[in-house]
Amino acid sequence: MTLIKSISGIRGTIGGAAGDGLTPLDIVKFTSAFGAWTVAKTGIRKIVVGRDARLSGAMVNNLVIGTLQGLGIDVIDLGLSTTPTVEVAVPAEGAAGGIILTASHNPKQWNALKLLNATGEFISDTDGKEVLELADNSDFSYAQVDDLGTVTVNDTYLQKHIDEILALKLVDKEAIAAADFKVVVDAVNSTGGIYVPALLEALGVKTINKLYCDPTGHFPHNPEPLPENLTELSKQVLANGADLGIAVDPDVDRLCFVCEDGKMFGEEYTLVAVADYVLQHTKGNTVSNLSSTRALRDVTERAGGEYHAAAVGEVNVVTKMKEVNAVIGGEGNGGVIYPETHYGRDALAGIALFLTHLAKYGKPVSALRASYPNYFISKNKIELTAGMDIDGLLIKVEEKYMQQPHSTIDGLKIEFDKQWVHLRKSNTEPIIRIYSEAADEAAANALAQQIITDIKGILNI
Repeated sequence: MTLIKSISGIRGTIGGAAGDGLTPLDIVKFTSAFGAWTVAKTGIRKIVVGRDARLSGAMVNNLVIGTLQGLGIDVIDLGLSTTPTVEVAVPAEGAAGGIILTASHNPKQWNALKLLNATGEFISDTDGKEVLELADNSDFSYAQVDDLGTVTVNDTYLQKHIDEILALKLVDKEAIAAADFKVVVDAVNSTGGIYVPALLEALGVKTINKLYCDPTGHFPHNPEPLPENLTELSKQVLANGADLGIAVDPDVDRLCFVCEDGKMFGEEYTLVAVADYVLQHTKGNTVSNLSSTRALRDVTERAGGEYHAAAVGEVNVVTKMKEVNAVIGGEGNGGVIYPETHYGRDALAGIALFLTHLAKYGKPVSALRASYPNYFISKNKIELTAGMDIDGLLIKVEEKYMQQPHSTIDGLKIEFDKQWVHLRKSNTEPIIRIYSEAADEAAANALAQQIITDIKGILNI
């Protein structure tokens, strides 16, 4: 069993002993800490709660809502929802924060409490540490019977979220409707099965083939929207003569596409394509994390903007976006952050912008993909002895490549013209993750192997 406590929330496998998994006792303890923290921080006794459709969702939802009531906090319960929808609802409701019950792309045995502040954004590193300290010390007290919180079920935010997206200046409903797209949707039997078809219908898409869109929580494949998990979607795109396939993860903050020929658009290129469209109409800067494709930088500079890199993690990307006033940003895992809606990864906004872009482009999805610089990312890792000084090792690698452009804001990233390699230590294992990117798979693998050889030389192994 696993329980991971991080700044953005509490994630773990369901069951087991308290403290070793995400058990009812752990759920109550960390919900109590977050609820107490939000009240102390804002003076507001209201929190928005929403969940994906995973099997443990109802159980976790009951515990979270009951605990918040016990703290004297009023709950706005969105029920089956999405991460971006909860992010939209928190400021709209004037709430102190939000809790999203989802383990994102993790398999069915996982669940999590994702924690949002009063602006509907993930809490900061400092705030997260305060919440964890409260939980460790059990520094909270519960309300007397006359002061228990209330629960209001609110099922209006599906439509409110869609209406907000339709109102965006860069979303052209008429152009999408006129294109008469045929679409296949893989929502991995979670809440995207409700939200994505509803959005497509609102955008004027008439032909929607639903694949795994029944929100039962029985994931038919690994829920991470990677090429190896989307083989059936690819087959259905071809079988239905569809213009594209759309895949989202269980909480609908990651977005991937399949081309009309059944080939993958590439999760790294979701943000690239959406950014390309936004930059054609809005001059400005972009941000992605250090492990994302260089193609975003190429597209940004071609449009006259500046590209900026952030440390890995959505909260870090958002912080950098605000700092450089970015007009679009996100992560190479299919996460699109468009500030005109809110500062959070939003697959629904990404779908609307992408379809508008595609409709105006007037060519097949595969042609759109071919219009972008082609890069390949190789993902590797090297296992080290527990207790080894990984920071010291990275310093030695940095010294070897001191003459190359490099960054140390998150591990070590070294650039070699249009190729790069990014080394990050794992927070949970004695390993270094090594991501490298080049124009083709062989070159990316060769670059990674070069760095691995350097590391082994430093360690004499």
